Amino acid sequence: MLITHGTVITMTEPGQVIEDGALRVRHGLIADIGPTQELLARHGQAAEQAQDEIDAGGKLILPGNICAHTHFYGAFARGMAIPGQPAADFVQILERLWWKLDRGLDLEGVRYSALVCLINAIRHGTTTLIDHHASPNAIDGSLSAIGQAVREAGLRAALCYEVTDRNGMAGAQAGISENVRFARETRTDLSDLVKSAFGLHALLTVSDATLDQSVDAARDNHIPLHLHVAEGQADQAHSLSAHQLRVVERLLAHNALNDQTICAHCIHVDAHEIDLLAQQEAKVTHQPRSNMNNAVGAAPVMRMLGAGVCVGLGNDGFSNNAFAEMKFADLLQRHTQADPRAMGADRVVRMAYINNAQIARLFWEQPVGTLQVGAAADVILADYKPFTPLHAGNVPWHILFGMDGSEITDTICDGRILMRDRRLTTLDETAITARAREIAAQTWARVQAMA
Repeated sequence: MLITHGTVITMTEPGQVIEDGALRVRHGLIADIGPTQELLARHGQAAEQAQDEIDAGGKLILPGNICAHTHFYGAFARGMAIPGQPAADFVQILERLWWKLDRGLDLEGVRYSALVCLINAIRHGTTTLIDHHASPNAIDGSLSAIGQAVREAGLRAALCYEVTDRNGMAGAQAGISENVRFARETRTDLSDLVKSAFGLHALLTVSDATLDQSVDAARDNHIPLHLHVAEGQADQAHSLSAHQLRVVERLLAHNALNDQTICAHCIHVDAHEIDLLAQQEAKVTHQPRSNMNNAVGAAPVMRMLGAGVCVGLGNDGFSNNAFAEMKFADLLQRHTQADPRAMGADRVVRMAYINNAQIARLFWEQPVGTLQVGAAADVILADYKPFTPLHAGNVPWHILFGMDGSEITDTICDGRILMRDRRLTTLDETAITARAREIAAQTWARVQAMA
């Protein structure tokens, strides 16, 4: 495949902007990159013979976006009303909404929750997703159901099941078993698109025994640990009361904190915990829209970055419009610090591309989230028409203050076209949406019965 006549934005270090640029894609990888006329001279005849040239027509050519933390299972929460008084704090939000919704899912609900999120990802140019799943009444085989949906969509995803003691010892053991089973399954996945991690909820719902067993299972199966860390104040309060340790300290004490650990949120961490995250080379993901929605606070992102922590961007189950998440990441820090100098587009874009690419390397050997020779051919085209100069020095400001996921017209993952001129090629959106609506109604009925 040859993609020509676009403005190529590489998202490398240092970044490049190639006017009237082109990419050569071969065997799922980027094989060549440069000015269109040079690539046509080298590969034009081969592309013409294969009838496999995409003329970008001046659109931006960017790497597919990466979502470093999401929850497919939460899709059916959209528009759902829970009887009773509104939740007053984060624990009540978990108890009244999310812990009821996940118990309401069956395997078909798990599958269709994933499918509608994958459609949303393709439409908004997100090609790599790191998901964190929960369905206590449909644990066995749940990750395989999601994995099959990911393969059908043609996207790239790393999956795990949320181990927790909140559903009893049997539920915790079933979650551990599902993570281990799926890790073994993914070793035989020839497409290399679906990978596995080991999921934990948050330590306030995980006993020491379950934590130790999970850490051992993750290590034995050579997969990263993916969990929520200090998302709400209750996480720290529980850890200090029950274990006389702060959350990050408890992770370290149980050998759960290292360069293979993905810590979602890290809102209520102190300076010592930030130092531990940096020293152990743990990865942190920031989800500003979700944090604002749950009123749990703003993560100390700038302090973590300043300490050398790799902080990436996820969405925690919000839409897969990475451009919206980037905007909120910038605005939230400025607002909470009452300082217009806080964050800045350059730091935010670095989190979304450079740091997220580093997190993705926990799962995929080839680089993703960048356009360079040898990187995965995960490519998006954006119909963004800048009316001010665009160059390597100001790309981040165009992304935050100009671009939006609605401008994505073409999405390619692993060299396969998933959307061309805004038309999906791998998934039937109409049929999936219709069936999802039926399943969502059934799920809601089960949730209402729990009230």
